[in-house]
Amino acid sequence: VWGGSTPSGFDCSGFVQYVLRQHGISMPRTSKEQWNVGRAVSKAELKVGDLVFFANTYTTGISHLGIYVGNNQFIHASSSKGVIISSLDNTYWAPRYYGARRVI
Repeated sequence: VWGGSTPSGFDCSGFVQYVLRQHGISMPRTSKEQWNVGRAVSKAELKVGDLVFFANTYTTGISHLGIYVGNNQFIHASSSKGVIISSLDNTYWAPRYYGARRVI
């Protein structure tokens, strides 16, 4: 849900903000703002809980993110299927991978 930040409907950044808030971590609202939190980590360094960012999805630049859950997968709020787990190797996500940040 565009602009959604509650369990009744999430967008990607609202989902990440909600999950992290449950663990006492305050985050800005948008994916572009969330990119500036924490420290950058390489794809090879990914750990469970890291934020993974994607660019050029529905707009130019950073436009989607999720939470890394291990095994090359991330959980995120999709625009059509709700909260789902996807692979970083997915043919849609792999070429749009932008980077990762560690906030916890």
